[in-house]
Amino acid sequence: MEVVINVRNMELTERLQEYVEKRVSRLDRYLDVLDEAIVDLRFVETARSAADRQVAQLTVRGKSVLLRAEHRAEDIYPAVDSVLEKIERQIERYKGRRWRSRGDGRSMGELLARDEQESEEAGWKIARRKRHQLQPMSESEAIEQMRLLEHEDFFIFLNEASNQVNVLYRRRDGTLGLIESEIA
Repeated sequence: MEVVINVRNMELTERLQEYVEKRVSRLDRYLDVLDEAIVDLRFVETARSAADRQVAQLTVRGKSVLLRAEHRAEDIYPAVDSVLEKIERQIERYKGRRWRSRGDGRSMGELLARDEQESEEAGWKIARRKRHQLQPMSESEAIEQMRLLEHEDFFIFLNEASNQVNVLYRRRDGTLGLIESEIA
């Protein structure tokens, strides 16, 4: 797995680089389809609290998987450790859905409903504009990616059945809605 480290408003010391590369390179033990890990480390001087100034963000990509996590801390090393723990939990959830057999007669709908109840509600605010490459996927795969990426409000995807851009979103009552686009 290739590990890319980007830094902003801070210096990447040799010790920090070795620490991050060593810890992140272990992720492919958990999931062997991972190709790339992008680690963004930054110092946010304008953060309200000193405990939120060091930010570590980790994005891992592989065949049919994209996971992302971020953590803020007072020191960069604990931030890296925490973001790795978050990604490891996401990998376990991903593996549990993909490769483990249910075996107890429960339907996938029941499992998804249970996972939805276990998910914490978080308020997200769009703070910047991003470009997103749309990959064709089914509606069930889109629901899974929405949860894995911890996108609580919406997820944009290319529906492989209709070849149209769709938006999966969470409704106020906790259920999901699907917006199917049409060209006018």
